Amino acid sequence: MSLFSNLLNLHSTSKPLEDFFTEIVAYFLSLNNDILIGWLKHHSIISDDNYSTIKISTQQEHKRLETHTEDSRLDIVVELSDGLNTDVIFIESKIGSTEGWRQLEKYAEILSKLKNVRHRILIYITRDYDPKDEIKTPGFNLETKINFYQLRWHQFYARLQQHATDILAQEILIFMRRNAMSTTNQFSSVDLLTMVNFNKTLNLMESTLSEEVQHEFKLAFGGVIRGAASRTQWKWDGRFIIYTHFSPSTWDLWCGLGYFNLNPINLTDYPYLGMFLQVSHKFGQRAKIIESMQKIINDKPNIWTPVNLKILPAWSGIFYRKSLQEFLSQENQLSAIKLFFQESIKELKTVQEQYFDFHWKGVSIETATEADQEEDPDILSSSIGGVESVVTLLK
Repeated sequence: MSLFSNLLNLHSTSKPLEDFFTEIVAYFLSLNNDILIGWLKHHSIISDDNYSTIKISTQQEHKRLETHTEDSRLDIVVELSDGLNTDVIFIESKIGSTEGWRQLEKYAEILSKLKNVRHRILIYITRDYDPKDEIKTPGFNLETKINFYQLRWHQFYARLQQHATDILAQEILIFMRRNAMSTTNQFSSVDLLTMVNFNKTLNLMESTLSEEVQHEFKLAFGGVIRGAASRTQWKWDGRFIIYTHFSPSTWDLWCGLGYFNLNPINLTDYPYLGMFLQVSHKFGQRAKIIESMQKIINDKPNIWTPVNLKILPAWSGIFYRKSLQEFLSQENQLSAIKLFFQESIKELKTVQEQYFDFHWKGVSIETATEADQEEDPDILSSSIGGVESVVTLLK
């Protein structure tokens, strides 16, 4: 894991990925003005590089204009001066989210009101595809000219690779890869192979998590949320699992069974299979849960794997797992995987009864409202699928 990923995981509340990365990039560019200028010139955002002063600030607040409903806070503001003229660039960064209501329009209006500015530039840079074709240059129908540019983070990643000898640049590149910000706009041979085999792979994985495996999971832990493995989990957390909750506030204590590490940084890494039990840093019973987890690790160090048991604040858990590579030599791989899943269920049920001094109540299914579809954003840095059940913990 990269330095920045470790620091982000130590954050006490929901992980502020966009703000965190904004501070990293702004700091790096403030130390490397030549890289900033080269990046801007590469995209024809500026043509002049004879600036004597470069100032970079983050989270800059601006009072609302008369037509705005609230104040604005800009991710990055770059001021470039040659001693006579000043150019100002607003940079709005998005990683997992999309543009807020009238957000770019408001920023353009703020930019247009600045005094003693020669060139006014608004950059919208995103990880995901979020086209703004309706915004033209000059855009926003403002009397003052605003030059608008839309970029993707994978373009910045490609430029930064040219400076990979810099230690800080190396850490940023690692962080960007871990957060899917290095993805290009071209299909690779691996992408094409994945595309034509996706349904076959999905069907194989679903078959190992259905019927008797899912039945045993329900008997052991009360139910399966959403009734099947979640593709949303695959998208956001690189895993394909069935899961359930063990606490009144849903995600505070839960377990999952299935496939993990499906979107590894290195294509040579194998996914792993198995079961995990995880507890939130906000859970009132966390200390007791961690103590029990630590006893399990001490007694069964070759069976269970700890994650963040001694790190606060952080999601913590224990994993019972094997690499998919261990099943490839089996004549009937699917049967072997099913047997391991059943073994995983029995193992978690065993440690539940032996190491935890309270009962885990089963799932009661309820009809989810539209608002219920938003799950805990803290969990492993992302949102996950819709909630369709509530689990009661008997103390």
